[in-house]
Amino acid sequence: MNTMKSRFRWLCWVLPLLATSAAIALGADIRRASQDEIRQFFAAQGKTVITFLGYSGAGYEDTDAMLQAARSVLERHDPATSLVNIGVTPVGIGQVYPLAKSMGFTTTGIVSTQAQKYEAGVSDSVDFGFYVEDETWGGFLDGSEELSPTSRAMVDNSDIVVAIGGGEVSRDELTAARRLGKQVSYVPAEMNHAVAINKARKKGLPEPTNFRGAAHEVFGGPSE
Repeated sequence: MNTMKSRFRWLCWVLPLLATSAAIALGADIRRASQDEIRQFFAAQGKTVITFLGYSGAGYEDTDAMLQAARSVLERHDPATSLVNIGVTPVGIGQVYPLAKSMGFTTTGIVSTQAQKYEAGVSDSVDFGFYVEDETWGGFLDGSEELSPTSRAMVDNSDIVVAIGGGEVSRDELTAARRLGKQVSYVPAEMNHAVAINKARKKGLPEPTNFRGAAHEVFGGPSE
């Protein structure tokens, strides 16, 4: 009996420490949430939601230029009245998270449960994040112009949407945001050339020569 009590006391002491360590490792409060729960969260913040879209795993050919573009957007907003929302992961456009934190912004993220399934990383600079139950990574559902659950949560809860480059998901979300009358902008940016070429090789496809991404096809303009 004494042994059982000792083990119980040990667990009561160590489990909170483990939970705290896990939270620190994640660097954020990340949880699954419904559309209503996400909407209620953002409404409760009472801030302008600035959402950044762009390349994720595809990365950027010129990361410094991408970050400078993001900084120029953020410098026009007050951290006391605005927050920065991206897609939770630290890669690609997720590299804006540390920049936003350094400038004093609260940071949030919305991402598909596919990120859990494939064990995608979580940025250490996310304050609050949400996993949305979704069989896709986002964008329009096949054969329709209906947004997937993840993209619907992303677009519906954004006030300002800024895409710096971006693939199909970014293209679809920016398209939907513009149709809803959101404030949208697009900054041309090339995906990482080496990553794109390596991906094509693995799939047995011809090496790409255009690295501007699907969003550019819609928002880049004829002069780009």
